[in-house]
Amino acid sequence: MAAAAARARNQRLPPEVNRILFVRNLPFNISSEEMYDIFGKYGPIRQIRIGTNKDTRGTAYVVYEDIYDAKVACDHLSGFNVANRYLIVLYYSPNRINKKLSTKEQEEQLRKVQAKYGVDGEQHSRQQTKQ
Repeated sequence: MAAAAARARNQRLPPEVNRILFVRNLPFNISSEEMYDIFGKYGPIRQIRIGTNKDTRGTAYVVYEDIYDAKVACDHLSGFNVANRYLIVLYYSPNRINKKLSTKEQEEQLRKVQAKYGVDGEQHSRQQTKQ
């Protein structure tokens, strides 16, 4: 067992793997003690943040001390059944969360890119009418 653990620690991890896990589809009434019981089996935990307001209920962030413990927890707990709900465990990605833009912001960015490259956005419709 010790040799397998040493081999696992020497392997190169994918770039998306980190110490912070984002957990979705949690029961709304789950306690932090239950979270520590479930996730603590895979290694020491630095912090657990459970969503409490309307937008974040059913989600949590789990921060492990070691990246390898987080990888094992993510691998084993994705699809784990808690109170008849299957957990969705993902690696935390700040880029993915910050990319949620409103339609107005997306349209503004599109206009800037069109102006930068001298495109008016109507070229495709003009090419179809020529044919």
